[in-house]
Amino acid sequence: MTVNIVMNVKIRKSDSNDFNFLVKLEEASFPAYQRSTKQGIKHGIQSEFQEILILENKDKNKVQFGALVLFKYSKSLRIYSIGILPEFQNMGYGDYLLKHAFEYADRQHFEKILIEVSAKNTKLIDWYKNRGFNSLETIVDYYGEGEDAVKMEFKTNVASCSTKTTNIIVINQPHKWTFLDINAKIISVKEYISNPIYQTNTDFRIFNLCSSYKYQSYGYYISLLASARGQRIIPSTITIRDFRIVNVIHSIAYDIEEYTNKSLHKEKGNSFSLNVYFGQTNTKGYNTLAGKLHQLFEAPLFKVDFIKHDEKWIIKKVQVLTLNKVAEQDLNYVYEFAKKYFNKKRFNSTKLVNYKYDIAILINPKEENSPSCPKALQKFKSAANRKGLYLEFITKQDIDKINEFDALFIRETTSVNDHTYEFSRTAYAEGLVVIDDPWSILRCSNKIYQNEIFKKHKLLTPETEIFTKNLFDPKVLNQMNFPLVLKQPDSAFSLGVIKVEDKAEALVEINKLFKISDMVVCQEFLYSDFDWRIGIIDNTPLFACKYYMYKDHWQIYNWKGEEDDKSGNSETVTIESVPEIVVQTALKAAALIGDGLYGVDLKMIDGKVYVVEVNDNPNIDDGIEDFVLKDQLYDTIIDSIYQRIEIAKNIQKIDFRRK
Repeated sequence: MTVNIVMNVKIRKSDSNDFNFLVKLEEASFPAYQRSTKQGIKHGIQSEFQEILILENKDKNKVQFGALVLFKYSKSLRIYSIGILPEFQNMGYGDYLLKHAFEYADRQHFEKILIEVSAKNTKLIDWYKNRGFNSLETIVDYYGEGEDAVKMEFKTNVASCSTKTTNIIVINQPHKWTFLDINAKIISVKEYISNPIYQTNTDFRIFNLCSSYKYQSYGYYISLLASARGQRIIPSTITIRDFRIVNVIHSIAYDIEEYTNKSLHKEKGNSFSLNVYFGQTNTKGYNTLAGKLHQLFEAPLFKVDFIKHDEKWIIKKVQVLTLNKVAEQDLNYVYEFAKKYFNKKRFNSTKLVNYKYDIAILINPKEENSPSCPKALQKFKSAANRKGLYLEFITKQDIDKINEFDALFIRETTSVNDHTYEFSRTAYAEGLVVIDDPWSILRCSNKIYQNEIFKKHKLLTPETEIFTKNLFDPKVLNQMNFPLVLKQPDSAFSLGVIKVEDKAEALVEINKLFKISDMVVCQEFLYSDFDWRIGIIDNTPLFACKYYMYKDHWQIYNWKGEEDDKSGNSETVTIESVPEIVVQTALKAAALIGDGLYGVDLKMIDGKVYVVEVNDNPNIDDGIEDFVLKDQLYDTIIDSIYQRIEIAKNIQKIDFRRK
């Protein structure tokens, strides 16, 4: 069966104007004993129990040439008929309508699809079998005396969610995969391309083990089709492409450069190779390195060639391996590692409710000043459930669960130098929707970057100087007006921020900061009773707070204070009550970072608005940031994540048909 794209057609719900066409279709498509009566057609158009769908072209004349009739039971969807006018038959439109029935059943959560087919029509029976239907029974005299029917059934994902495997290994010759004791189904390239089961289900996780990934080969198209179908695909076409670009490889591997050199320091030669099979290796002592490489280079099988350059180990090449390129003596390791990989608990968990998408929220239960308190986190979960989404809280130990989800929402204080950035980057590489995305973490964590970009776009900020280690001249302090504020470039929550009153104090603190960072931010001190915090998502204002300075302190946070509560008071107000110039400045500043979830801090002094900084991962706590919007705040954020998933999954939707 050849797969093409059905062009210039659409499916719509029938109305009374379709009556004559439906009568004509019955007479042209079915023998007399199978036809619906005119009265039955009229009743079907008006019935809530039936769904009669018309297939027509998109031209101005809108020619109708097919119909799909569905009966809706409590748990089953029955295909009463699929009819195509004779002159349009054998062109793939039957497949097109059946695909729509599969999608309809998925959306409405039917457990199975039923159909009756004339027992004499063996060609049609085989047609349905090739598309995943099983024969249940033969019903004698179903259409009339001597006209038997075969009742057939297709079990949907709802029916099989507790037992089905979502892991699919696609391989050119499935019979060569002899190791069957794994939580994955082995199918051929032809089956993946042509079987509607794999065309309509976005829950599958596809592992592409084709014999070649070259451009326009089967392996290339499997990854391309899986991506277009909204399925998780390993490796993706982006991964396949990136493996061929040395600069991209070095950029990706930079995050584990230190660990790589630590792992390979005992190697005596100037070159070293490591085969990674499903995140593991049979080279003794290098399993942890293999796992880290697998997180960066998401492919089932690959080989990494290292070379030593200036006493440092760097990656020379990464080669995606296909099964036929694995050494014979390594095949047992591949099977062993595949079993371990697929049989991990993360692939076996089930949910009693059939949710549309899965969201992970990364948290640290032990974090004292987390971005969201436990009550707020539960409100996020309730909002997700209201939207029909599954939400699970995960911690840093769960990085290997990332590819189970459709989105990652980070509610733990982010840093470029810890696991939060690794989670964000890994999730993004896996194709998940991510808040906070990696670039937002990078941009928001560095005050130097923000100072440069705000200055470039003429946004008013406190007057700022950047001091560079080894180039710093203490004399520059003679021209500055004290007090000054010194900042570590990646400071957060007022940590790494010091107020200095004179030159002597400044020099002491600058030297301390230079021991941590090669660059230090120096800003003029602007006092205000409070800072504005404008919460923004999708470049739209979400909430507005006044964060007041801690009592008798110049900052919102006083980490040296004796009281348990280290922060000043806050007041949440409506967006409408905020000066327009504050909101517009916040929107402009956030747009320079991205379209994620941000908290923009600003000061308004003598009618002028200064951008202090844009924060990723802003605080959202029960009774504070949600004071005005209540549950609507959580609904808005979850809805944004939902819409992003929908866009990601539907951006390249392709409809397939038989030639």
